[in-house]
Amino acid sequence: MSQELYPFTFQPVLKEKIWGGNKLNSLFNKGENTTSKLGESWEIADLEEGQSTVNNGAQKGATLNEIIAKNPEGLLGKSVYERFGKQFPLLIKFIDAASDLSIQVHPTDETSPTGVGKTEMWYIMHADPGAKLTVGFKEKITKEDYDAHIENLSIEEVMNEHVVNEGDAFFINAGRIHAIGGGVLLAEIQQTSDVTYRVYDYNRKDDSGNLRDLHIAESREVLDFELTEDFKLDYNRDSINTAQVVKHHTYFKTDWVKLSNKPYSIHRTESFTIIIVVAGSLEFSGDGEQGTLAAGETLLIPAENSGVVLESSTCEILEVYL
Repeated sequence: MSQELYPFTFQPVLKEKIWGGNKLNSLFNKGENTTSKLGESWEIADLEEGQSTVNNGAQKGATLNEIIAKNPEGLLGKSVYERFGKQFPLLIKFIDAASDLSIQVHPTDETSPTGVGKTEMWYIMHADPGAKLTVGFKEKITKEDYDAHIENLSIEEVMNEHVVNEGDAFFINAGRIHAIGGGVLLAEIQQTSDVTYRVYDYNRKDDSGNLRDLHIAESREVLDFELTEDFKLDYNRDSINTAQVVKHHTYFKTDWVKLSNKPYSIHRTESFTIIIVVAGSLEFSGDGEQGTLAAGETLLIPAENSGVVLESSTCEILEVYL
């Protein structure tokens, strides 16, 4: 195994948001300012708007883009590299919503101005009592109905709300209207894109007293108006030490694993593997690197690896790959 490739941890890219809170700091020790509105922690990112920096081992200080460039097949996996090139295909975030995010929608690959859409999934890590997500419409509406609700500022009336709890998971395909409600802290797994079209923002003003931009025309063109109920994801939370499928999709595969007093080995070589710790803590070792991860931390295991072992007395992880 080359010293260039080993299990990587990264320095998160922190984003203050108008709707952000303090849970990323208080629960996961992200950032230093306890009073800032910290809305997002980009854990693994390969975008101009945010680039992850290696935080361990021989490559410490290098960006994700730089370590991919040195050995793209070794880090990503041959088929992943052939499909996506040298850009890392996923963006991994933690999101803390102290207040409601805008009602919004993301484009598909075909409708995105960058050529990369934004299909994503959410895993609820913490939810205040009664906290909600908005996913899809609660009734069939036409584009003309949609226009009327936008004009009358009544789009919330036709949105489908869901009270959520820790461990709930949702799939948000590109084109599906959605919003994260206040009191929700979640992990987000998504395509590498930051294209968002705001539909409605509650007439909220930014710190300068200005209304935030909306993208009504763009959202109308990319919205999926079909009424579907396939967004709430079911998986077996009673299983121990065995991966449970949460969502397998063309853009990512996500499994949930509860670790308990038994080594968990990862030998995947056709794709990179991302480990997101959503509860508890673990120790990892492999390819000359070892360390610990607590809830709210992530690990990137290159496709070229000789085996990585995770150990914990009790821990819950998301295992993400392609």
